[in-house]
Amino acid sequence: MTLLRYVAALILLSGSATFATAPAVADDYPSRTVKIIVPFGAGGPADVFARAIAAELQKSLKQNFVMENRPGAGTTIGTEAVAKAAPDGYTLLIVSGTQTVNETLYSKKQYTLMRDLVPVAPLADTELVLVAHPSVPANNLSELVALAKAKPGTLNYGSSGPGSNYHMAGELLKNIAGIDLVHVPYKGSTGARNDILSGQIQLLFDAVPTMTSTIESGMVRAIGTSGLKRAASLPNIPTLDEAGAKGFQATLWVGMMAPAGTPQPILDLLHREITKASNNPGLKDTWEKQGAVPLNMAQPAFKDFMQKEVDRWAKVIADNKIKLAN
Repeated sequence: MTLLRYVAALILLSGSATFATAPAVADDYPSRTVKIIVPFGAGGPADVFARAIAAELQKSLKQNFVMENRPGAGTTIGTEAVAKAAPDGYTLLIVSGTQTVNETLYSKKQYTLMRDLVPVAPLADTELVLVAHPSVPANNLSELVALAKAKPGTLNYGSSGPGSNYHMAGELLKNIAGIDLVHVPYKGSTGARNDILSGQIQLLFDAVPTMTSTIESGMVRAIGTSGLKRAASLPNIPTLDEAGAKGFQATLWVGMMAPAGTPQPILDLLHREITKASNNPGLKDTWEKQGAVPLNMAQPAFKDFMQKEVDRWAKVIADNKIKLAN
């Protein structure tokens, strides 16, 4: 009996230690600088949203949250770095629709998004806007579709690269409208934005906050926005859905992920603080004026949302016979 009691006592102590450790992880976190890897270039929508949230987390959690832009290979370089990082909450990833596209588009990635990383929380969502150079003889979607069907393969659209939100929005429009547009990929958004202004490319999908002032100046013509309701900053521009591309929806959403295996108390803490930060009245008001809104989802709902995005873009890639990247 003495031996049995000794073993039982050890088991009880072991269990108590396990339960005591889990809350302590959250209590001690973060005790040092947290790195947020942004697999996009500086200055883009994902980078801007991420920096705003990082500043809020730094205030609320009393620790440094530093940004590291690590673009390249359609976000796969930065995403892989976080997938292989220690699952301790000190290396986080900014994620967008681009990474859900890449699950199908990139055939030789060294990670699987929904296996090697875990969704933490969404940040924000913003509509895209389809713009045309003033030389394009189309003032609205109906005229653009008619032009594209009359001269198939002669209109082109730029993007920040294969698999980007802007690329896939163009492919989705081709799919829904039944038109043939030529994709012109760039190594980033800046080149595409410069070339739509000069007329080197004719069409471009871009984020509403980025393109609003350019539209208002008359340097490009807005054809339609990509959400299911009109953008607050472009109230006179119809959505592509209401303009005739029924079912069109391709917003630019941004969220945060962590390496799989990150302790749940840390994930819970980050989710709570990110949600609180993105709904901060000052930040929320700034985003809404720019055409962006906070995304609010519980962790399981965000995971389901991301998986549906993976499946949706896989279908678009298959339907449009888009060449896979190595």
